[in-house]
Amino acid sequence: MPTSQDMTTDLDTGLLDALQHQVAVFARRAEQTRLGGTGQLRNSMDRAAYLLLNRLDQEGPMGVKALAAGMGIDSSTVTRQVAPLVDTGLVKRTSHPEDGRAVVLQLSPRGQARLEEVRSSRRDLMATVTEGWTADEREAFCTLLTRFNSALSVRQGRVQPAAPREPSDPA
Repeated sequence: MPTSQDMTTDLDTGLLDALQHQVAVFARRAEQTRLGGTGQLRNSMDRAAYLLLNRLDQEGPMGVKALAAGMGIDSSTVTRQVAPLVDTGLVKRTSHPEDGRAVVLQLSPRGQARLEEVRSSRRDLMATVTEGWTADEREAFCTLLTRFNSALSVRQGRVQPAAPREPSDPA
């Protein structure tokens, strides 16, 4: 079985250097802007909150352990990140429908509305950033970025993030 060193020498090291540099630049730009959309909603929701709300929206109510496992992070991290979302009314704690002793987290109507505002703003940003791109280029970029993120998740031993909506699905 080839080692990572063997694979690196088999590939174009110049291309790999360019790729790692572009990933580093992307990470810096993403952190600087938090890809927070446009207008007044720019930078209005941090990455952790967005990912938690999005997962609850896509997969429905769930407990902290399930949410943590699905996101590939520790339960204590989810608990810490969810607390302000509960405090601000974006997420609510409810009883588990089958086991009233267990608590599940659920997106509140306020959280659903806020998430949709942020999604809309971020869609506007993506449309602006890729304005000169064809639909095929956008789809190819999304496919490759999803594949890249999935490979990183596998490499880090984490569960794959929730699948994005298909480009043809309405938002």
